[in-house]
Amino acid sequence: MSNVIPLRAPGAQPSFDQQCTALIDNFAQHRRQQGDVFWLKENAELLNILECTGAKFSEDQLRPLISFYHQIEDQICFFQQYYRFILSICLDLEDLGLAGRKGEDIAYWVAQQGLAEAELSDLQRAEAHRLMQRRGIKAVGDYAALEHRLRCFINRSDTFALPNRKAAYELTHIVFYLSEYGRLDPQLESSALISLEYAGLLAYLDQNSDLLAEVCIALHYAGKPPPVEWMGWLLRQTAGFVLTGDGPGQTPDAYHQYFVCNWLMAATQHSYFAQRVPPGAMQIRQSASRTGPLRQMSQMLYELQDHRSADWPLMRRHLQSGLSQEFHDILSAAESSTSNFERFFAGFARAGTAFA
Repeated sequence: MSNVIPLRAPGAQPSFDQQCTALIDNFAQHRRQQGDVFWLKENAELLNILECTGAKFSEDQLRPLISFYHQIEDQICFFQQYYRFILSICLDLEDLGLAGRKGEDIAYWVAQQGLAEAELSDLQRAEAHRLMQRRGIKAVGDYAALEHRLRCFINRSDTFALPNRKAAYELTHIVFYLSEYGRLDPQLESSALISLEYAGLLAYLDQNSDLLAEVCIALHYAGKPPPVEWMGWLLRQTAGFVLTGDGPGQTPDAYHQYFVCNWLMAATQHSYFAQRVPPGAMQIRQSASRTGPLRQMSQMLYELQDHRSADWPLMRRHLQSGLSQEFHDILSAAESSTSNFERFFAGFARAGTAFA
């Protein structure tokens, strides 16, 4: 009678190509109903990240999206409100390796319909311009005026010293478009770089990996290395994603954090999309997530009323006296991550702004 216990050797880690193929299949076929707005958003984001990081695939790897590509004219004609998602998917599929030349015709049709001119938001017009320029099609009548307005927005650093996630995400996306997703120097002024630092400080103090990763990508595209404190934390966050064989359910999972953290890793030459992708429906959780001291800091400053001060050394003592050790450590790391912290805090404190 044998006492030998057979041991199963651990499976080999999938290659990067295998991981990306599994991701494409998962998001195209298993998480959402193909064609609905959430499906469009998730697939457009995934393909955009793969395309702008230089990936190339065979037609077989892109097969889960071929049926959508074949019907793309019908999709965009009927779902015109989602034209940016649909055009983005079309262009990225072709640039990633799918045989076809529909992108130019679709972009020309969008221009004929005036869909970009119908946008109320400069940011959305800028995205449409960037997409259509990929096939040499003019999207908006006066792009120079549009770019001027975008640069005025990102150069107002005071905007980004206050918690405003919408403004911060608009800031990062403007840099993505101006830089053609890292292909061009966006030629940011020093004030825009400070805007990115302020947005990054707020994201770090909030422990918001999604926004902080976008800020770091924007800094990288602008030629400025992200602070090592931010990158170190985001490396740990990226390693902490858990991919399980469950559907995303009714509440949003952490797919977008997973996307942008891995996009940052790719842009900065780190390993990315390393976790094994389960077959079928998938849910993404962020096991290393935690809250930061931002909300408590804001509340403590608000309660000071007329005693608020823009003097960081003075306010540091007050804030740190009420923070837990964990929050204290996060605040200290934020302070050491940039030489502009005192200037940032002067705006964040909102001292001397009482209603007259």
